[in-house]
Parts: sequence; structure tokens; C-alpha cells
Amino acid sequence: MTFQPGQSGNPAGRPKGARGKAAMFAEQLFEGEAENIIRAAIEAAKGGDATAVRVCLDRVAPRRRDRVVPFELPPLHSAASVLSALADIAAAVSAGDLTPAEGDNISRLLDRYLRTLEHVDLEERLAKLEREIPATRGSQDGQNSPDGHNGHDNQASQSARRHQLDPDSRYNFGDAP
Repeated sequence: MTFQPGQSGNPAGRPKGARGKAAMFAEQLFEGEAENIIRAAIEAAKGGDATAVRVCLDRVAPRRRDRVVPFELPPLHSAASVLSALADIAAAVSAGDLTPAEGDNISRLLDRYLRTLEHVDLEERLAKLEREIPATRGSQDGQNSPDGHNGHDNQASQSARRHQLDPDSRYNFGDAP
């Protein structure tokens, strides 16, 4: 049996917002002592304890996981432009302008772009084939196709015509047929 969205697989389970025993125990231990512990950590940091300094700074100004990358991608129009962008990323990593992790993240963005471009191309090619098939079937003097429909009322071709890409669309990157 599959569960319905929004329905718990264990309705008698822990209610939302309930805390575990360990969290409640830790809370009781530090109750009333948190201020003293924080002051002690600050005093230790002032005294030169490197670990206390790191603890205090991590709480006040945590390290950023991401940063704005000062790298401008070239305009992307086709698979060839993605190849050019990858070459630019490799050069920036080699020069030390980007870290290898930043280069990898930007490369993944380009990979997603390329996959989307492939999907759009596939949809356009499929729509073109579906437009051509009814014309071929219709020229056979109304003969039925193997599915029992003639070329004039083929639902797939009607659907393809509704969903075909507009050549003037902003999603047409100049690669569309």
C-alpha cells in the first residue's frame, strides 16, 4: 500500500515539534548556566585560547558556505557555446581565479543547460515528425493507420500542433530547425 501525499505512514508517531530525551536533558543541564558558559568562552578567547576564539567566531559570524563568484559566463546559444564556457572555466581554475569546487558548480550549471537544450531539441524534432506523419497518412486516400484512426483526426498530431515551439519564442536559442 502506498501512502497518500500529506498522510503519515505512522499516524501514532511522534507529534510535530516534540523534542527528544537527549535534547531535553541537555537543556536541563544548561538551564541557568548558559550565560556563565558563554562568558567563560569569551574570557578564554580573550586569553588567547584558539579553540575558544573559533567557537565564538563561528557563533557570531559563521563561515559562508557559498560566495558570489566573480566569473562571467559567455552567452550560451548552443552546445558549442557550452564547450567554450567550459574552456573558460578550466582556464579560470588554472589561473586560481576560481576554486576547483566553484568551477565544478558552474560546470554543473552548464550541464543542466545542455540537457535542457537537448530536451528542447528532442521536442522540436518529435513535433516535426508528428506533423509530417498525418500528412503522409492523409495522402493515402483516407486509409486507416494501425491504431484504427485516419490521419485527419489523429490526437497525437493535434497535441503536437498545440505544443509546437514558436520560432520567435524567447526559448528558441537559434538552434531550432
